[in-house]
Amino acid sequence: MMNLQTINDILSGEKKLQLADNEIKNITDCYQFLTTFSKDKVIYGINTGFGPMAQYRVSDQNLIELQYNIVRSHATGAGEPLPPAYVKAAMISRYCTFVAGKSGVHIDVVEQIKNFINKNIIPFIPQHGSVGASGDLVQLAHIALCLIGEGEVFYKGQLVPTREALQQEHLPALQLKGRDGLSLVNGTAVMTGISTVNLLQTAQLISASLLTSTLMNEIFASYDDFFSDTLNKVKYHRGQRKIAALMSDIAQGNHCMRNRQKDLYAQKHNEQFFGNETKIQPYYSLRCVPQVLGPIYDTWLNALQVIVNEVNSVDDNPIVDPETQNIYHGGNFHGDYISLEMDKLKMAVTKMTILAERQMNYLFHDRINGILPPFVNLGTLGLNYGLQAAQFTATSTTAESQTLSNPMYVHSIPNNNDNQDVVSMGTNAALLTKKVIENAYQVLAIHSIALAQAVDCLKIQDQLSPATSAFYHDIRNLVPVFIQDSPKYKEIACIIDYLHKDWHFFDKELATTAQVD
Repeated sequence: MMNLQTINDILSGEKKLQLADNEIKNITDCYQFLTTFSKDKVIYGINTGFGPMAQYRVSDQNLIELQYNIVRSHATGAGEPLPPAYVKAAMISRYCTFVAGKSGVHIDVVEQIKNFINKNIIPFIPQHGSVGASGDLVQLAHIALCLIGEGEVFYKGQLVPTREALQQEHLPALQLKGRDGLSLVNGTAVMTGISTVNLLQTAQLISASLLTSTLMNEIFASYDDFFSDTLNKVKYHRGQRKIAALMSDIAQGNHCMRNRQKDLYAQKHNEQFFGNETKIQPYYSLRCVPQVLGPIYDTWLNALQVIVNEVNSVDDNPIVDPETQNIYHGGNFHGDYISLEMDKLKMAVTKMTILAERQMNYLFHDRINGILPPFVNLGTLGLNYGLQAAQFTATSTTAESQTLSNPMYVHSIPNNNDNQDVVSMGTNAALLTKKVIENAYQVLAIHSIALAQAVDCLKIQDQLSPATSAFYHDIRNLVPVFIQDSPKYKEIACIIDYLHKDWHFFDKELATTAQVD
């Protein structure tokens, strides 16, 4: 069984795939059963056409050609290439389906996919093409095209003809047999692979958002009871409680935040106005972080359950089952589970982006925060502009994510001569989520630079918690404090790269769960 941590290790190259003896046996037994069972029978995709063409019998002398035809005819994608990590994750997902021994593929298919993954041979896949119903037919056909030695691959940083990469690695082109062609193109592997990378990157974003949100509350000397266990345990939501506990851990050791019991309850106060510097109750973007990030955590957790289950599922059709000596036709290739979860995750990431943008607005707005110059401008007001223009980028990027957060799950359009009359659009949902995640990194990068400027403005470097202090110093090592105006696009890109690092605040035990019930 595959888990999120193992997938991450394979994607990074830290771990290689290795077929176990029992997996080889199961794959071989299934292929041999299918070969024997299919003689003198009508079996979809072996001796019939595909989709609406299933009503046509294919003659025995054309059966191998049939398998090549479905691969070549469906390699019709368009648009920008899917980045290598997402393609590699898709191949991992397809590999997991085949090692279950329920697809009837020849062992050579699995070996070829394994070699592509282990040797980092990445098929060129255009992003557009799937409606997510008979799986990712078009994108998977592009993977299959490369496995048979055609098409193009990314190899050693270059886009090259597949045969060139195979020659350098001394690998033969895959020779299709039985129903290999149909099995290779029929499943949810691409949408699942994209979703797996989305999960990993969202975990990073949640960790970064925890740091930036805690640092915000340190900068503005918030009262710390908003993340107290007593307050949060009266709400029966796992995510809220988890976020509050993580924020409490991150804030440990800080000398910025205030204690309400000590400051407001332990002595009498007769003031009519308490000033603008310390809010009795901070704005929601500071005070309600557990209530905002909590549902985002829960959404991520539910998506983890669904995606990990899908990776370890058999998403093929038909299912070849040697145990019951039968072949079952159904719709395991349908991507509704992925589509719905990616739509929810997409909205959750957009809400996290909104939280960062609103915190940034509070940071920049001197008339509402009361302690910082406009746009954390450390120079001469009027002459210098600090991060004024960077807010335009953050706000416009957030707005784009809000628009992209409309759901794909309910946008079914019949096609394929109405054979595919209800479809998932799961790959579109996963791709849009990918874009929203990229936007979130951009906004959080700008916000991180702004937070570092605020810390320098207030000179509270020595009052931060160890966790937020380390974050501050990391940012400063990449973007030194600035007073004079200068272009910031390279610094923003640098922080985006930095934010992809592992923060170690997240639920690591969840990433090692093979199947979450």
